[in-house]
This record gives sequence, structure tokens and C-alpha cells, in this order.
Amino acid sequence: MEKYHADPERYQKLSHRRSGKSGLILPTVSLGLWHNFGSVDSFDNAQRMLRKAFDLGIFHFDLANNYGPEPGSAEENFGKIYVSDFKKHRDELILSTKAGFLMWEGPYGEWGSRKSLIASCDQSLKRMQVDYVDIFYHHRPDPNTPLEESMMALDHIVRSGRALYVGLSNYSTEDALKAFTILRELKTPGVLYQGCFNMLNRKLEDSGMFSMLQENGIGSICFCPLAQGVLTDKYLNGIPANSRATRNHFLKESSLTPELLQKVSALNALAEKRSQSLAQMALAWILSRPGVTSVLCGASSPEQIEACVKAPQNCAFTAEEYAQIDKIVLG
Repeated sequence: MEKYHADPERYQKLSHRRSGKSGLILPTVSLGLWHNFGSVDSFDNAQRMLRKAFDLGIFHFDLANNYGPEPGSAEENFGKIYVSDFKKHRDELILSTKAGFLMWEGPYGEWGSRKSLIASCDQSLKRMQVDYVDIFYHHRPDPNTPLEESMMALDHIVRSGRALYVGLSNYSTEDALKAFTILRELKTPGVLYQGCFNMLNRKLEDSGMFSMLQENGIGSICFCPLAQGVLTDKYLNGIPANSRATRNHFLKESSLTPELLQKVSALNALAEKRSQSLAQMALAWILSRPGVTSVLCGASSPEQIEACVKAPQNCAFTAEEYAQIDKIVLG
């Protein structure tokens, strides 16, 4: 592939927001490398997507130790692309990774012990070919390790120069508050929570997570904002070959019920009235919620990324539109 030169106008193309009351700033749309960046995927397509994202003003790339498949291969592929395309832009980038889910054999290959988290961070840095990450997350709480131990490991990761900030993911509101309180007492910059949130899955909002984060000056970034592609026009006319529903165990074909697709169709009609695609409206709806810093989008093509970055251009909803969405989704 030809040598990469970043678009000089990239920072005029996408808005950004501060994460809570911290100094961390994220683009309103960030790129997640959960799918389509692994060893089983097209490397050239991955490179094209990262280039397109950066050219459009996306400077936050989110990974985890086990992203692939194979586990670790998304970080490895990113590292190769980083060295060839983005190393000279390192001080512009916000790179994140995580540890907590199963990554290697034995008792230290998952969860949240001090040994596990620090070892995983070191492995990730090698695969990504960077000296540090900007954000290091504990990917899920560990029910068998004291919370203080996990948080002290994150504190050590920051103080040793492996990460600048730390975050939490997949914690309950109660446990997240306890963890962020410990981090604050340690004077460790715990500044971001990453959770699943979209029109169809509102558990974060219902549990009081967003309110708790706002009260404590902590930002939030939402993954699965399009519900694994359900909140797009992809499935309105049947299930396309090679879509996530046919090849991804996280989105089962059986979950695409007639009732769900009827809701999606009604949401699509409302999006058309707003002169947006359904995906753009779904992202804008999340960005309109108080306390949300960024939406974390996955993609399978550069064109999908191009469509996503248009969402923040219209995040204003009337009370009637909010009510319509709630009636469609919640009944």
C-alpha cells in the first residue's frame, strides 16, 4: 500500500468532548477494533479503515488484549499499521487497551490480580509496538480478588509509565463507584467508564451509571452503539450473507425476531424524517444523553466509518422525537 499522508484538515471534520472533568479529550466518534482487525481478517482493509478514521478526525483507537480472532492479533495488526502509518502522530493519538477476559492459560490468564493486569499490559505494549497506552482498562470486575488489589495494579501501571489514564468496563454502578473512589484516594486518574449502551439496551442509564459518573466527574464511552449492526438498515430486508448475524456468536441470527425488526423499521422511518440514516440517528441519540463523551463504533469498511462521523452533526432531538423513539422501543 502507498505511503500514508494524513489529511491536514482532519481536525475540522469531527467534534470532540472532554471526559468528565479530566484533561482527557476524545472525538465524539471513536473506532473500536473488536471485530475485523484480527488475523482472520483482511490486513489491507484494516489499514484502510484506520487511515480513513484518522483522516476524518477520529484520533481514538480502542483495543483489548483478547481482540482478534486469534486473541492478541488485533493488537499485533494495529502495531504493524501504527509503525508504518501513525508513529509520527503518536502524540495526537489516544490509544487504549484492556485486560480481564481470558487471554492465556493458567490462573493468571484472566480476571484482575496484580500479576495478571501488569503482565497483560506489558504483553499489549509489545504487540502494539508502543511505549505506553493512553488508557488502560480493567475489562471486567474480578469477584475473587480484592478490589483494592486490582485498583492498586492500575495505579502501578500509571506510575510506572505504562499508561496515562485508567478506566473501567463492564462494572456495575455500585462496584464502579467503589473502584473509582479507591482510584481517587490513590490519586490515580480514573477518568473513563466503557459500557454497552444503545437505544435497545439502556441498562447503564436505568442503573444510574451515567448519573454516578457525572456526579464524580468521570466520562463515559459507549460500545455496541448500533447493537452489533441491528440499529442500521442492514437487516431490514433479510439477513445478508457474511453479516455479523451469520458469522458472529455475539449476534445470533435467532435474535433478529420479527418483533425486533418491526421496531428497527419504525426507527428507520423516523431517521429518514430527520434526514439521517438509522445508524446516524442511533449514534446521535446516544451522544445527546447527558454525560456521554464518545460512541465507540466498529466497522467493516472505510465507508461505514465515513457514515458514522456524520452523526454528531445532528444530535438535537425534539421532545416528540424522544417520545417516539421510546414508544417504538419500549412500547
